Amino acid sequence: MKDRYRFPAIFEPGESAGYTVTFPDSPGCVTEGDTLEEAFAMAKEALELHVYGMEEDQPAVPVAAHPRPPGAMVAVVEAWMPVIRSQMANQSIKKNLTVPKWLADAADRADINYSQVLQVALKSRLEVPARDCLTRSSATRAQ
Repeated sequence: MKDRYRFPAIFEPGESAGYTVTFPDSPGCVTEGDTLEEAFAMAKEALELHVYGMEEDQPAVPVAAHPRPPGAMVAVVEAWMPVIRSQMANQSIKKNLTVPKWLADAADRADINYSQVLQVALKSRLEVPARDCLTRSSATRAQ
């Protein structure tokens, strides 16, 4: 797994305005922007999220080709993955839980934050140091 990926993107003017951006090496990775500057920013974000998904789901991220479609502007877009991996590993996700009514009532009276209590309990149970989230996430992916 690499930290930096570079893929060619095809920037084509939209039918009425803006730009559509596609990545020939990444079918399904499509974005757009109202201006060329916005299209570049959106292309970087789309590529980073697409590559992150490929890292999670596939054994290897494919090697970039060098397409040259006539009449289209081609530019290389870079995905710097350490930041994206950290954001994705540390994003909050919603989990439903079930507790007896009497316990929920007591927790509500005590103004207990369920998310905070669950995080503390999980870290304790899994013996995960409080600031070790990124390290563990990265180590798991590297295996």
